[in-house]
Parts: sequence; C-alpha cells; structure tokens
Amino acid sequence: QVQLVESGGGLVQAGGSLRLSCAASGRTFSSYAMGWFRQAPGKEREFVAAIDLSGANTHYADSVKGRFTISRDNAKNTMYLQMNSLKPEDTAVYYCAAKRSYYAGYYYEASRSYDYWGQGTQVTVSS
Repeated sequence: QVQLVESGGGLVQAGGSLRLSCAASGRTFSSYAMGWFRQAPGKEREFVAAIDLSGANTHYADSVKGRFTISRDNAKNTMYLQMNSLKPEDTAVYYCAAKRSYYAGYYYEASRSYDYWGQGTQVTVSS
C-alpha cells in the first residue's frame, strides 16, 4: 500500500513557475514507477509526465515538453514536477500516481497502468 500526497499548487501568472511535490508513504518508493496527470474542468484526465524507478528515464506529453521537468528523490520518497513558462491552459488539478514495477527503465503513460493516486493539487494560471 502506498499513500501519495501532492503539494505545491497555487495561483501563478502566465509565464511563471511552480514546483509540485508528491510525497509517498512506505519504504518501497524506489519500487514504483511514477507519473503526473492533470484534469481541467469539463475535460478528461490527461497524462503529463512519467519517470522510471531510478529517475534516469522520463517521458512527457507534447504539450509540456521543454517546459516541465519530472524528477524523483528516492531517499526522500518524493517525486517532483518543475513547471516553467506556465500557460493558462495548464490550469488543472494535478495528480501524482504510482505503479508497482519490476522493470528498470520503464515508464508508463496510460492512467489505467497506475495502482495508487494522490488527492490532487490545484494549479491555476492567470493570463
């Protein structure tokens, strides 16, 4: 069982930056591939970024590539999402997710692949 808690959301002007954190409970954080997803009002949840067990391999949605950076610190049981050059269309509730994985180098884009989810943190970008 893994519990995930997101933090770091808030209100920011277009062009600004935010860093989201996802703190995981338990002692096996390094056994979970991780991902960030977001859901805007009236829209389906969409993939943002994913990272493998060690953090060496990452994958991004085209809409955030070059602006967002996903990372993890296994010693701190925490994953991060650095968001730069924010746009109003980035406004959404951001969720972190964890998938038990046995394969180094693998990351996962499909939300159905994930076993655990956080409660979400609101990010609002004003124009």
